[in-house]
Amino acid sequence: MEIGRIGVWAFLDGAPASIVTEVAAELDELGYSAIWVPETLGRDPFVLCSHLLGASSRISAATGIANIYARGPIAMASAWKTLGEAFPNRFVLGLGVSHAPMVEGVHRQSYGAPVATMESFLDAMDAAMYTAPLPDPLPPRVLAALGPRMLALAAARTDGAHPYLVTPEHTAIARAALGDGALLAPEQTVVLETDVAVAREVARGFARAYLGLPNYANNLLRLGYTQEELDEGSDRVVDAIVAWGDVDAIRERVRAHHDAGADHVCVQVLAHERGEVPRDAWRELAPALLSA
Repeated sequence: MEIGRIGVWAFLDGAPASIVTEVAAELDELGYSAIWVPETLGRDPFVLCSHLLGASSRISAATGIANIYARGPIAMASAWKTLGEAFPNRFVLGLGVSHAPMVEGVHRQSYGAPVATMESFLDAMDAAMYTAPLPDPLPPRVLAALGPRMLALAAARTDGAHPYLVTPEHTAIARAALGDGALLAPEQTVVLETDVAVAREVARGFARAYLGLPNYANNLLRLGYTQEELDEGSDRVVDAIVAWGDVDAIRERVRAHHDAGADHVCVQVLAHERGEVPRDAWRELAPALLSA
């Protein structure tokens, strides 16, 4: 499966279904190669991916990520194979361990050791019975890997990694850990805004929810940022994880990921208004990003 170099990462799990249909067709027409959707408290990501794929003709859909605590390994394997067979070479399964507050507070489960839990889940997925027609080949399966042990598991057991909230420096680390041939598809958040104060306000509002989560915080600490910077949401941290500026500035950050070893960069555009679908920004960015 060839996933292309530039995809869109978007919280379409909360958008009206009519908008999802329009977005799928438009992003397909604009030339983006994949749409990545999360699993939060909105639509089921597999149903959403089916909607996106059915409303388009070429673009791929990917889960970024499907939470392994939200469904069992048999159900996960079934959804993976179902979409792969129905939409050949157009689906990517991204798996992740989520975060303790979500798993324990929402799903009412105990949050286990991330790497061991993921390894056991992959074992159970691979052993799951499935009696419907199989896709040939199986769609790519990647892990939301940040740290060295999860990256090593991704290299050993899956087709690659989909790191979220990362920098080009992390992309270089991930490529070294994965080796050649594995799919590396980091997410890059962006704000298409040249006013420094406005851009950082939007970016900081987005980052605040993530910087307190241990998995993301620990990854940034490994990259050399301090706990004090994370606690205050410093400009240095915000600028590292959210690219802002004009089209050229966004293109340069995306290019930095490619130069560091990314095969595919999932661009998440932050709208100025919460809940807004940033269709104008996707249109403005497409010529620059897709020609890079």
